[in-house]
Amino acid sequence: MHVLSYLRTRKKLVIIITQLFFMKQLVFAIIGSLIVATSDAQIKTPAASTSQTVKQDFGLATVELSYARPNVKGRKIFGDIVPYDAVWRTGANSATVLNFGDDVIIGGTAVPAGKYGLLSIPGKKQWTLIISKQTDVTNPTAYDQSKDVVRIPVDVKKNSKVETFTIQFANVAASTMDLQILWDKSMVTLPISTEIDSKIMASIEKNLKTDKPQYFQAAMYYMESGKDLNQALEYFNKAVEQNPKAYWVQYNWATCLAKLGKTNEARAAAEKSKELAIEGKNNDYVRLNEKLLKSLGK
Repeated sequence: MHVLSYLRTRKKLVIIITQLFFMKQLVFAIIGSLIVATSDAQIKTPAASTSQTVKQDFGLATVELSYARPNVKGRKIFGDIVPYDAVWRTGANSATVLNFGDDVIIGGTAVPAGKYGLLSIPGKKQWTLIISKQTDVTNPTAYDQSKDVVRIPVDVKKNSKVETFTIQFANVAASTMDLQILWDKSMVTLPISTEIDSKIMASIEKNLKTDKPQYFQAAMYYMESGKDLNQALEYFNKAVEQNPKAYWVQYNWATCLAKLGKTNEARAAAEKSKELAIEGKNNDYVRLNEKLLKSLGK
């Protein structure tokens, strides 16, 4: 009897434990369904001010810009939404940040490679643009002028209306470019430059001492940067020896010869380049050589 009673009790316990287990599983399933339902029920709308990250190759490195872009939306912007003569984060939401991959020069001041905040103080006719060590200023009260790296006045120019606040890099050259800020009918420009010549010359000197000297690249830099054309020609001569069937090398060799007034040699090099370009089925270089030959009197 005791054995039977024990077995019945044990059976009941097993049933109860099994029921509790399934109830637990059911509770978890219900909670999971509620979480999914709640997540699906959330309302998503576009950001009022969209974020943008811009990467620009510049000099021997890159510059990265991160900022948020509010819209005009029919409002009065400068002197109202953006007060005059007060520090502005130069965008919306988060701080506006510039990350220079190499040293640059702004307003005559050397700015080491690194991350900086871009702040401004808009005025009716002139803005003050600020490059700051602070990269988290979203409220004017957080601004600390002692952290300024560059503080430069720039004139405001009238511009065709720009609905969405825009910061862009323009007029990008080998060692200079402009950072332009445009919104509504106003534009301000911040010139930026970088020193690359000494770095490139050092790399050329080092490379030409290797067992695989890049004579063509050296020649092109000498010719395009306005350096000694005779030295450029010497490098072109060696580049042609390295790769006699490279029509692009032949074309630039011809261009260098033409610049030095060596017309007959330039014509011969251009003819050879054109012949090689035809073989290589590159019509662009065929046209370039025809144009060069025409300028040489053929």
